[in-house]
Amino acid sequence: MPQDNISLAELKTDPLLELIQTKIHTSSGALKFSDFMQLALYAPSYGYYSKPTPKFGASGDFITAPELGNLFAKCLAKQCSEIFHYMPNSDLDILEIGAGSGQLACDLLVNLQLLKIEIKNYFILELSAGLRLQQQQKIKTKCPDLYSKVTWLEQLPLTKITGIIIANEVLDAMPVSKFQWYDNCLQEVYVTQSLDNSFEYVLKKPSESLQHYFDAKQLANCIGTLDLPYISEANLWGAPWIASLSRTLQHGAILLFDYGFSRNEYYHPQRSTGTLMCHYKHLSHSDPLINVGSQDITAHVDFTSIAEAASENKLTVAGYTNLAYFLINCGIADFCEHTLQHNQEIQILTSPAEMGELFKAMALTKNLHVSLLGFNQFDKLYTL
Repeated sequence: MPQDNISLAELKTDPLLELIQTKIHTSSGALKFSDFMQLALYAPSYGYYSKPTPKFGASGDFITAPELGNLFAKCLAKQCSEIFHYMPNSDLDILEIGAGSGQLACDLLVNLQLLKIEIKNYFILELSAGLRLQQQQKIKTKCPDLYSKVTWLEQLPLTKITGIIIANEVLDAMPVSKFQWYDNCLQEVYVTQSLDNSFEYVLKKPSESLQHYFDAKQLANCIGTLDLPYISEANLWGAPWIASLSRTLQHGAILLFDYGFSRNEYYHPQRSTGTLMCHYKHLSHSDPLINVGSQDITAHVDFTSIAEAASENKLTVAGYTNLAYFLINCGIADFCEHTLQHNQEIQILTSPAEMGELFKAMALTKNLHVSLLGFNQFDKLYTL
């Protein structure tokens, strides 16, 4: 993909690039890739998700499942309804983390109402002020009678919740450590500044946290012995995040939707260039060092590490399957009106060539021992 034409003068006055350059200079000339990714996506006022520019839909950079239509929300509402059926508590909450444009919140609230499910609160944890405003406007416009149920948060609730936590495409946007494994030697990928003021990679000794993760997860055994350098990523944020969700949830379920693999697939010897992907104006490429602050940067999810973190934090891994099977189990065919829009939506959501196979659904439960509808058939827990 062609790089945006940025002159050196513009480069020097771009506040995000200036910030990253300063961080590089104050970090002995190189910044861990995870820190670079954190700044590129989340630096206050300047990072990709902090700016008020469109992210989702035709005018943005990519499309998520809720943006395609309402079928994903209808299926999710059916799964939520089943979970709530086994929770007699009258004060039931939903917490959605990173609610995007607000489309899923809107459609889910409407469909839960149609299913006669009464929830007390719909919390949205959203760090981006721009996205928060967009969500508020959408919900006010599309379902004004349900707007009073929604509360926006900037951190996890201080009191435990009973209900469901939903995270759709959240894990993939967490900053990851980038590494190289070659000749039985682990090196961490850092970002430095070249003579022409652009960014480039440099290899350095791994941080203690990355080395510990690499050894604890036995990634060398997954990768094996290769004649060429093996490049990949490790999400060191995932386990602490799962731990924080477990502390927040008193009773109920956590539903995760994202693209990724089991560990053996993620660190397969043939996947030797990593999983980093950037999304810019509906074009995908693998160079996070360009269009900094103007493009999304993601990495696939190692769902085995998420399952391990869940087990270590008093959560039960209640289901794991691909998105297509989750939606089929939840009756997506029953919701289809056989319009062109619905047919196209089902094709994208369930086709192995689209979201159907690469995207996964995972359910984590706490004090809730039931068989969940979305995972009744085609459960892939054995692959983790």
